[in-house]
Amino acid sequence: MTETANARKIAFATFVRQALAEARATRAWSGTEVSRRTGVSRQTINRWVRGDWASDPAAERVVAFCQGLGLDPATAFAALGWDSNAARRDAPPPPPMDPDVEALLRRLVDPGVSDAEKFHIRETIRYLAYRPTLPTGVRKRGDAAG
Repeated sequence: MTETANARKIAFATFVRQALAEARATRAWSGTEVSRRTGVSRQTINRWVRGDWASDPAAERVVAFCQGLGLDPATAFAALGWDSNAARRDAPPPPPMDPDVEALLRRLVDPGVSDAEKFHIRETIRYLAYRPTLPTGVRKRGDAAG
């Protein structure tokens, strides 16, 4: 293995370790929860943490990991020595963001908003994002019987 490849593995492993530590500290997520929310298996994440991979991680998995943790994939790409602009050119443009979601994101990064309020915003978003959906044929309470 070349010195450059080893340095890339160390840099990416450091990035993943820091992301996991932040998820544990700020969201109280376990490794299993990180895996569930990112769609990246625990085995893969553990290999990344150890720098134990023969070929580069799949870009889609790196992006999914970052998005699931609310991180910019460009940081992970930089650790891997990838050109993040090339990856972005290949990716489809993101869908337009709902104005209400934008407002919540602004509150989450606003230093004037208390940590307690940010916690409640995150918990509400998590609840809504991961709650089971009703089958389309099920009537909601209060709907007319027809």
